Amino acid sequence: MSHQVFIALGGNLGDAQATVRDAMARLAAFSPTTLLCSSLWRSTPVDCPPGSPDFINAVVALAPLPHFTPESLLAELQTLEREFGRQPKKELNEARPLDLDLIAWGREVRNTPTLTLPHPRAHLRRFVLQPLSELAPDLVLPGQTRTVAELLTGLRTDEGLERLP
Repeated sequence: MSHQVFIALGGNLGDAQATVRDAMARLAAFSPTTLLCSSLWRSTPVDCPPGSPDFINAVVALAPLPHFTPESLLAELQTLEREFGRQPKKELNEARPLDLDLIAWGREVRNTPTLTLPHPRAHLRRFVLQPLSELAPDLVLPGQTRTVAELLTGLRTDEGLERLP
């Protein structure tokens, strides 16, 4: 599969739908091929401060440009977050205009202070698995034994999730 890198997008400040769509367009520059983009999804906050607004979430799949490594792509994602107004964290899982998470990079596994691959909670989050299942339902994340579709079916969570038109 040429689209081997999966990035989750989310945001819950400002016009989050527009921000996520704009970020998807910007991510196209990181790939020599056309991005695969999921639908947009509205999700209830998970492990966020009380009163946090709902999130808009999506996932993109891309084939990274040849010069990228997982670490250099992560640095680019963090730069893009700041360009969209992301500030240094004051509180865990606080509201933010844009959050970009590197979910998986092929079969790569990383566990460093700056990067964990695959994303350590992706398999537990409906707001990641649902849009990811639109793009790669048969994907088995490194360290997992079940496909994304199977993980999604077996997920027990009270997350609210609604596909947007």
